[in-house]
Amino acid sequence: MYAHIKNLQDLKTRIALFSLEELADMAAGALAGRAGRDALTAFADVCRDYARQHPGRYAATQLRLDRETAADSAALRHSLMLRAILRGYDLSEPDQTHAVRLLGSVIHGHIGLEMAGSFSHSSPAAQDTWIWTLDRLDALLRNQPAP
Repeated sequence: MYAHIKNLQDLKTRIALFSLEELADMAAGALAGRAGRDALTAFADVCRDYARQHPGRYAATQLRLDRETAADSAALRHSLMLRAILRGYDLSEPDQTHAVRLLGSVIHGHIGLEMAGSFSHSSPAAQDTWIWTLDRLDALLRNQPAP
């Protein structure tokens, strides 16, 4: 095996890069022709569905990559897709960067909690909370004060 990979970190990085590319391709397809809340929901749903279908690969997408590797990977595509979604909300910098971080935190945070079973024994259903959360994110982004 070590004839093909350097070490365990190299293996983890390769899995992360593969998973980021796969997820970016799925998200790009889902975002085509969408804007605003529809785009936000499509992106978030792709992430959530990917996590459910491929939990190990989804976990790999959260691996911290070194700056050079990240810059040459699909991690940049994810950031650019989020920024494209945010163009529909007319945010200027630094609000756009804050919004990218907010969306990543909320989407991946919810998915992580759901995957850990945090929502499985209570009401309302996780799906209801998911929709509620995306609705609130959309409202927050639409109602930003003008720069």
